[in-house]
Amino acid sequence: MTQATAAGAPAVDPITLEVIKNALASIADEMALVLMRSAYSPVVRDSMDYSTALCDAQGRVVAQGLTLAVQLGAFPDAMSHLFARWGGRMREGDIFLMNDPYGSGGQHLPDIYVVKPIFSAGRIEGYACTMAHHSDVGGLAPGSTAIHASDIHQEGLRLPWLRLYADGQPDETLFAVIERNTRQPIQVLGDLRAQVSACAVAERGLLGLLQRFGAERLRPSFELILDQAERLMRGFIRDIPDGRYRATEWIDGLGEQPEPLRIEVCVTVAGDEIEIDFAGTSAQVPAAINCPIAMVRSSAYCAIRCVTSPDIPNCDGYMRPVRIRAPQGSILNPDEPAACAARGVMGYRVFDVIMSALAQVVPQRVVAAGEGGPTLFSCGGWHAGRPFVLTEVMVGTWGARAGRDGIEGISNPAANLSNQPAELIEAELPLEVVRYGMVRDSGGAGRQRGGLAYVREFRLLADEAVFTTRADRRDHPPYGLDGGRPGGGSVNELISPRGRRSLPTMPMEALAWRRGDVFRHVSAGGGGFGDPLLREPAAVLDDVLDDKVSAQVAQADYGVVIDLARRCVDQAATAELRARLRAGAPATVEGR
Repeated sequence: MTQATAAGAPAVDPITLEVIKNALASIADEMALVLMRSAYSPVVRDSMDYSTALCDAQGRVVAQGLTLAVQLGAFPDAMSHLFARWGGRMREGDIFLMNDPYGSGGQHLPDIYVVKPIFSAGRIEGYACTMAHHSDVGGLAPGSTAIHASDIHQEGLRLPWLRLYADGQPDETLFAVIERNTRQPIQVLGDLRAQVSACAVAERGLLGLLQRFGAERLRPSFELILDQAERLMRGFIRDIPDGRYRATEWIDGLGEQPEPLRIEVCVTVAGDEIEIDFAGTSAQVPAAINCPIAMVRSSAYCAIRCVTSPDIPNCDGYMRPVRIRAPQGSILNPDEPAACAARGVMGYRVFDVIMSALAQVVPQRVVAAGEGGPTLFSCGGWHAGRPFVLTEVMVGTWGARAGRDGIEGISNPAANLSNQPAELIEAELPLEVVRYGMVRDSGGAGRQRGGLAYVREFRLLADEAVFTTRADRRDHPPYGLDGGRPGGGSVNELISPRGRRSLPTMPMEALAWRRGDVFRHVSAGGGGFGDPLLREPAAVLDDVLDDKVSAQVAQADYGVVIDLARRCVDQAATAELRARLRAGAPATVEGR
């Protein structure tokens, strides 16, 4: 039995198709490994804030590396803009780059895309695509993610689609311009070359497949992979009852007197298609949290992808049945020149709000809200006669699912990031990681408990520096589902000999830092899933013994009485207390 192919093309049997599909995925993953191992900056090398993909000759994604999930759906936007600017003028040995969200398909200026057309026998047969978050591209503040930027011109160097290499030779002028517009030239240029190396690996891999199978079989295989992903996605959508499912989420807001920002979604399921409409979302703001449409699309695709089967190929095909709309001029589709360097908080909230809407119809497949996405912390200054910059994207916890507790100490489900090792931060920068761990009683109570929050504290060892931060979910903590309770809210503090200062989740300034001062961040905890009084008492006991839940919270939230001396559940007292709680009585046990 063979797969159908275009008229006149050789047939591709199912086994060969599977071999090709897995080979393409392996190429994308090898790109990711090469990029990580070649990178200079901690934000790429350790945080793993980058993505890789392989496209066919039409610029359609046919494979994606297992990297940053929330950004994987952004390559189609970027490729369409690359074709609009350079289509028909590409030559063998060319490599292109860009970072501009307005007119080029970028997400924010620190994310630089590097794309290489792959030629065989004088014809483009595919594209190697990489995206990496660079440690600094200029702008108001170290790390190029100043919340208080009011337009994109304050955020750093803007690069439309430009030719970085021509005929295999680097454009030294462009490299020199980039070098002069960053506080971290060694890291930025090193990471760019790591992206170029990853593209070379993809070129070698695709040329090997062309040599093995021939273009006449490889090209129709691309079509079959795209069609398979579309077919599987449509089959999943058909299993969802038709209807409109609405949800609302909130961003805490900006500065010392924040006004909440609304994210509204209507998910419409009709047959084998889904429309995701963000009408009713707040207008764009004069700050850097506006989210260009490329990341909104990517986040929405990610949410839908997460509730489907892992058997669906990671390619353009699964995106075909999903349509996404966001009002022009909103925080999810801003007009130029809106600032957007810290737009990630919006992207992760898009993921959460879609999960909230889908919980009404496929509750067994969704996840309660997590910590709200990475907390962004950037600082910089001068020490020992040279500049230093830290760009840290801190992650830590999931919300609970229908059958499992939230996971802590791991990246948000929409990401695939890692917190930078404390030892490397301390070895390379004038910083001390004072504290790093989980926070007891921070996970939302539920039949399945939300994941715990994390705490991370940095002490400055240089004379002075400045820092910016972007957090969220203090005033609007992560939601629980099906009776599960919200997770704990986030905390930002600056601790110094002058006192303890509570900071906004999104300070609208670069904050002064002095030697010995400590920045303390506590993330939000994950939301719970299901009625806490239905949680197995043995699971509550395990949480208490593991110091995830205190005995007091076990009693108040779960109705479970723990005999700490004997390290066991007091079964009789627990049965009595749960009966009282179900009747609406306070969480106390008479005589105890």
